[in-house]
Amino acid sequence: MVNPTIQRRRLGLALKRAREGAGKTQDEAAVVIDAAASKISRIELGQSGIRLTDLNLLLDLYGVRGDEAEPLRDLARAGRQRGRWSTYRNAVPDWFRQYLDLESDASEIRWYQPEVIPGVLQIEPYIRAMNAIAHPRPSTDEVDRQVAVRMERQSILRQNDGPDLNFILSESALRRSLGDGTTMRRQLLHLAEVSEQPNVALQVFPFDAQTYETASFSFIILRFGDDAASDVVYVETFTDADYLDRPDAVRAYTRLWDRLRAAALGPVESRKLILRMADDVERQQT
Repeated sequence: MVNPTIQRRRLGLALKRAREGAGKTQDEAAVVIDAAASKISRIELGQSGIRLTDLNLLLDLYGVRGDEAEPLRDLARAGRQRGRWSTYRNAVPDWFRQYLDLESDASEIRWYQPEVIPGVLQIEPYIRAMNAIAHPRPSTDEVDRQVAVRMERQSILRQNDGPDLNFILSESALRRSLGDGTTMRRQLLHLAEVSEQPNVALQVFPFDAQTYETASFSFIILRFGDDAASDVVYVETFTDADYLDRPDAVRAYTRLWDRLRAAALGPVESRKLILRMADDVERQQT
């Protein structure tokens, strides 16, 4: 299935390179299609589709013609289709559906999470416990939709050609109790099990990590093949998210990731710590 978000992103990157190659600014491009410069920015980030008439105007401005132009028109047509996650429109906000498309098409995901277990690693009782806290009186249908989205996302854990998944979880995320003791023990055992998969590397950033480098916020680096220019950093806020693809921003987050990974426990030590935590939870229940 064609992923419209990915097609928009590929088109955006191609247009950005063409614009820069032609020595044009976003303001100059915006004048040609009678729009604000922010629209050019959204198009180049893959956050917005583009009409073929506007695309043709930009291609003419950038000097892209003939055989070089037609593949970009094909990307524009594909980018206007409905995505895989459009059926979850009522459960997933627009700004997060874009992330879901990127997540499902990435070749590598690097995920730092300081407070809760990442969504793709959550078991169903944990998901329901989170929703009970976030929404004290959620409808059953609403919670079921949230569960369905997260469980479907977890298909990337089982795909033969799925992405390489790298997680750094703060010890705080593992010790923060959601649900009852049975839920937390099952969640911890699930993490230990998943961490043994060949495409998964899971590390714990312990309370006593010997480093000055910390991050109180979560972030995700998504990679698409070997082209570093296509890397995206996803940073989520309470009501929105930022998709960062500027080379300097990606490099800064990549350096932060490398420092956090170096300070975290190795995968084997992390798995042992998680299993000890699961045993501690079990002892507290008896």
